[in-house]
Amino acid sequence: MELTGAAWRKSTRSNGHSGNCVEVADNLPGVVGVRDSKDPAGPALLFSASAWRSFVGQVRAR
Repeated sequence: MELTGAAWRKSTRSNGHSGNCVEVADNLPGVVGVRDSKDPAGPALLFSASAWRSFVGQVRAR
């Protein structure tokens, strides 16, 4: 999938002190991209929008 139109933002759960940062692009139709902010040209994981909502819901519940 082409990700050139992705609007990447740093996750609010990322830890800026240790350099462990995740960026999320949730502006794509039907899919959410996740990548390492230290390697923006590297690979991105893609999730369906429903799978991403489920994941975020589980993280928030903890």
